[in-house]
Amino acid sequence: MSLPKRDGVHGRYYLIHKPDTDPEVLAEADLCIQDVLNGTARENHSAYPTVVRNHNGTPFLSSQLLERYLSKLPLKGFPYEDAVAFCDALRRLAGWKEIDHTLRQYIEKQVQERYFEVGEKEDYFSAFPPCTVWPELRPEDVDEGLLRFACYVAVCYTVYGLSFEYLTTEHILGLVSQLRPDMVKELKTSGTGKLPPNIQKRKTKHLTASANDAFATIRITARDCTEGCCDEALSYLVEVLEQPEFPRSYSIEFRGPEKIYLPIPGLPKKGVNQLFACAVRYPRLHVQMENYARLAMREDEWYQNLSDEHCALPGTFAVFALGLEGPKWWGLVCDYLDRCDDEHSSLQEKFIHALFKKYGFTAQSLPVLVHGVQSMQNLKPAKEFRTLIANEESLDALLEIKGHLEDYLPEEGAHDLQARDYLWREVLWAIWGQASENGGSKVIKSAPKELKEKYQQVFA
Repeated sequence: MSLPKRDGVHGRYYLIHKPDTDPEVLAEADLCIQDVLNGTARENHSAYPTVVRNHNGTPFLSSQLLERYLSKLPLKGFPYEDAVAFCDALRRLAGWKEIDHTLRQYIEKQVQERYFEVGEKEDYFSAFPPCTVWPELRPEDVDEGLLRFACYVAVCYTVYGLSFEYLTTEHILGLVSQLRPDMVKELKTSGTGKLPPNIQKRKTKHLTASANDAFATIRITARDCTEGCCDEALSYLVEVLEQPEFPRSYSIEFRGPEKIYLPIPGLPKKGVNQLFACAVRYPRLHVQMENYARLAMREDEWYQNLSDEHCALPGTFAVFALGLEGPKWWGLVCDYLDRCDDEHSSLQEKFIHALFKKYGFTAQSLPVLVHGVQSMQNLKPAKEFRTLIANEESLDALLEIKGHLEDYLPEEGAHDLQARDYLWREVLWAIWGQASENGGSKVIKSAPKELKEKYQQVFA
């Protein structure tokens, strides 16, 4: 087969959505669909957009494969389990973002438009129009399998989508609840049913806990804040996150009798803060806290119940709690900072201020600062920093960092002088702020006589 060029410059693949598509191409597409189900299809993420190839190597857009697959399914007696199996296989292969739009369009057409009268959006800011059930719709006209598939798509938007896409989840479940409120109620009570019963709900003498994979929530109510209780809470969190289908962005809703929080000014006083402030008091639990943090922290994932200004990577509070315990945990802190979203996350600045106020600038602590300035935009100094750095040991440690900046840059930028200079300016700003500009002339001028030479080396 000779491949038709697509518009643009990013590679080649077959288009199968046109009425005059070559039957031979469609046969290859159907073979690709079967290969997706069999696990023999392959994807190629090296170019945009992602293409999926059958075992003959014939490439297709995943969205068009999904569209073709869904178009062949009956709307009466909709094969819910088969459809979910194919969507899950394609998502694992190509990624959620390659198929989410096609699934949303399908639900809009086959559920929203068939069963509902769609009104006008109330205003520009409304994400979805109001929908009311067609008056003439009979219960027997509504297919249960199709509604279950709509619930599956709704859950996927929470599990795999971006944080704001919970709005799509709410809209689709709102449609289903008008037709089958029992179906949505069951989802809210028990989730998708994929979690083992002892993970879905747990009750011990220390705590009551539940996890809902459909709504990405973990709830823990503690009867005490003893070591045994914190141990059980941490074990439960780890067990939940070890479930492969549990969302990687989620909420932890914790309630306990002791209202204590991490000693970091400005952190949100939420239950998740309270939980790790309690747990960190028990040294025996520290390794377990690290296990949770390493399972939890994933790039582009978030705690769902924190406001935008406090948005945080899952694992944040466990990492902060351990980080304040001392150098043993600063490798974990650096790994965490490397995963932070430098465009959205800034909570780590409050932690870094608390860390350096407690431990000062040392050979062990300074790598945390370098990773910190790379984890967010414009990390500001605490006012105490210029005093804490003003000693020979701290300045020597800083000069040591300066001599090995390439160790903190990606391999491709390690020998880029411009990248190293920029990183160094960011480090200096995080210690002295605006006084670090113009070659640090203000800092050098006010430096103690015995340290002036070292300051000059720092700003050279």
